Amino acid sequence: MTQLSTAYAVSPDSGEHWSAPGAWSVAPGIHRIPLPLPMDGLKAVNVYVIETGEGLTLVDGGWAVTEGRTALEAGLRQLGHRFSDIRRFLVTHVHRDHYTLASALAEEFGATVTLGLGEKTTLDLANAVDGFGGDALARHLVAAGALDLAELFREHAAPELDAAQRRYPDSWLDGDVEVSVGERTLDAVHTPGHTQGHYVFAERAAGLLFAGDHVLPTITPSIGFEPEPVEQPLRDFMASLAKVRALPDLTLLPAHGPVAPSTHERVDELLAHHEHRLTLCRAALETGPRTSVQVAGVLPWTRHEHAYATLDRFNAALAAMETKAHLELLVARGQATRTTTPEGILFSLSR
Repeated sequence: MTQLSTAYAVSPDSGEHWSAPGAWSVAPGIHRIPLPLPMDGLKAVNVYVIETGEGLTLVDGGWAVTEGRTALEAGLRQLGHRFSDIRRFLVTHVHRDHYTLASALAEEFGATVTLGLGEKTTLDLANAVDGFGGDALARHLVAAGALDLAELFREHAAPELDAAQRRYPDSWLDGDVEVSVGERTLDAVHTPGHTQGHYVFAERAAGLLFAGDHVLPTITPSIGFEPEPVEQPLRDFMASLAKVRALPDLTLLPAHGPVAPSTHERVDELLAHHEHRLTLCRAALETGPRTSVQVAGVLPWTRHEHAYATLDRFNAALAAMETKAHLELLVARGQATRTTTPEGILFSLSR
């Protein structure tokens, strides 16, 4: 949710804004097709098409909305392909703008879907009665001290999920493994943080990283906003960033934003960004105990440094949970303590 620089606003592979429709070559045999997200501030999600002698493998699939399906069909047609040419989807994580169109097209055309095993809990909850609605999110927001937001989420529970959002994949990724895609070998690297089952795919021979939402060139992914609470999502995310930093410096192929030249450079920026946010959170506790939402209220949000009070309901919820993730990491580092109260968890500086 929070954002850094606006570098690479113009996509180097197309000469246009990165979300411009089309099929843009990023490497021999690999194309980027941005799909619109009509109900999302992110504008688009990149789907990457890998051509092989046996058909197509797509990294991520987009959101199962008419606009996304139409854009993907047009992009594939531009490359001389059809939906029926898709053999496999490698999905970085279970969020609807990555998973649901892959799920729907695989069901319709006989392709397979592969997803990280850490996402199974989310799909289990999606298939359980009342497991994925407003009540589940409300409980997390109560812990963050966002009682008003919690009540809103209870009153306006999430709509019933369609089959594409609840369908289990055909195969799971567990741990760090190699994945064969035609003659290519991709390293599937488990990178929990944004979600617990997030994966990136590194093709070392071509110098490429299909990064999903783990490493984004102009914004940072949300942290700590999952239906099943995670003890230390920010710690997991930063450890996963360090894991990617240990790989060779690769060209960044992100899910949102344009292609960028250096994974190392961007990972360093993201790690520095979160250390800065931790410092701001610690400073916010100098005046006494505060809940996550109270700390979020004094922090700037997005690269434009908006006040928390100006955020819409959904982004305010993301901000509250992300702040909680930072405060929980301060506790893990011994720099803060936590006390559970009916009004939410109170965080205090360690003395």
